[in-house]
Amino acid sequence: MLITEILARNARMYGSETALVERDPAKNRRKEITWKEFDDQANKVARALMARGIKKGDRVVHLMTNCIEWLPIYFGILRTGAWAVPLNFRFVGKTIKLCAETAGAKAFIFSEEFIERINSIKEDLDKFVDIYIFAGPEKIRPDYAESHQKILASQPPVAPQVDISITDEAALYFTSGTTGTPKATLLTHRNLEFSCFLENLHHRQTHEDNFLCIPPLYHTGAKMHWFGNFVVGARSVILKGIEPKWIMKAISEEKVTVVWLLVPWALDILFTIQSGEIKLKDYSLDQWRLMHIGAQPVPPSLIKEWKRVFPHHQYDTNYGLTECTGPGCVHLGMENMHKVGAIGLPGFDWEIKIVDDQLNPVAQGRPGELMVRGPGVMKEYYNNPEATKEVLVDGWLLTGDVARQDEDGFIWLVDRKKDVVITGGENIYPVEIEDFLQAHPKIHDVAVIGLPSLRLGEIATAVVQAKSGQELTKEEIDDFCRALPRFKRPRRIIFGNVPRNPTGKIEKPKLRKQYAGVSESFKV
Repeated sequence: MLITEILARNARMYGSETALVERDPAKNRRKEITWKEFDDQANKVARALMARGIKKGDRVVHLMTNCIEWLPIYFGILRTGAWAVPLNFRFVGKTIKLCAETAGAKAFIFSEEFIERINSIKEDLDKFVDIYIFAGPEKIRPDYAESHQKILASQPPVAPQVDISITDEAALYFTSGTTGTPKATLLTHRNLEFSCFLENLHHRQTHEDNFLCIPPLYHTGAKMHWFGNFVVGARSVILKGIEPKWIMKAISEEKVTVVWLLVPWALDILFTIQSGEIKLKDYSLDQWRLMHIGAQPVPPSLIKEWKRVFPHHQYDTNYGLTECTGPGCVHLGMENMHKVGAIGLPGFDWEIKIVDDQLNPVAQGRPGELMVRGPGVMKEYYNNPEATKEVLVDGWLLTGDVARQDEDGFIWLVDRKKDVVITGGENIYPVEIEDFLQAHPKIHDVAVIGLPSLRLGEIATAVVQAKSGQELTKEEIDDFCRALPRFKRPRRIIFGNVPRNPTGKIEKPKLRKQYAGVSESFKV
């Protein structure tokens, strides 16, 4: 079933029930729409686009921060048979232009946060973009863009008749670009449908659940986790803001049952509880049943502390990539708390294998590159056959992640293949050191990177962000690291912020570039 048909079914079955809530704590604002309103808005968007010449197979760029209009616009694009092209809201103008050009976008839907960026590249966009739609306040609408609200008002809430097959192309998702230029991942309607049922099978959402969506909707992670609620017509809350107090208040007041967090946000919540800034007795949290984390390696020490503070919570971790329609090709499983630290077992209808550089399976327990195969694997990198050939082999997707499998079949993520530090001939896996250092009581966040060394090739360098109000010295960290084998101990400690992208991944290329100039002065 197309996900657009699932939406129509929800509107028929649960039309008057709340589908989406938007909370904007900074503006003290709350909005909500029902399933019928959601469906009607999607139909109006689709009809408005088709009235302006958008047809099946066209590409429509969708550049907005999280808001209650985001999902109806996304579903409206899909109902035309065009491809939705959601873009990272952190992309600078140059990258937005590159992505839109790669997609061959014909239409552009954007919100007020992006006016300056669009203005700076509009002359180039005009070479292929015919339609601009502005989803924001009328008083600041650029004169070259039509009003989203006005075009909705001009259209009937009736689904357009477009022949769309489950195997048709549906969306272009650009990778986060953490290892280079973002690539356009082409997903089909079948990929999106499968993601709905996969998420629901893994986290067992019912119509009574309520999902709190905090991460950006342009990414496959947040939206595909929301799919688990969507497929059973359960409500969800879109929270604009990541302050721990805002998160806890939303969970309490909206009676949220399922929350997907990124590592930094979970750390912030624990810190504010430990510091007394948040008092759990002030919130109604008995209904909150599941906290799960994905998008980056999860320090076991974090989950140990979380379970101490929230002993009744179910917990899961999910592994995935944009290229496999987001999370779930591997997941821990709520019943496997004894394996916290592993990314888990193959997800429903997924296969995995771990291989060497010649794609031969490695011995059990040995590290190698993780490959996955299942209904979520992308069709291709759009207009990039060389990159596609590098990662798709006989239906298998090479993930670029180094992993190992234990004697019980559980998969442990070792590191990104491109992040491995080779020092003096030894392979050092930064994630292992990061997990170790994260257990230090004074460390808020940490990233381990390789920096050039004339003598050793590379040296492992830890960029450490101390907890607020804590004094932390290099000597304390050196003493703490004595429990590591000597070759794994960071040779250099740098105190500074650990940059993460909107999906929680550490921006290691940025750190390597930032500190490359001082690497030769390191004492090794």
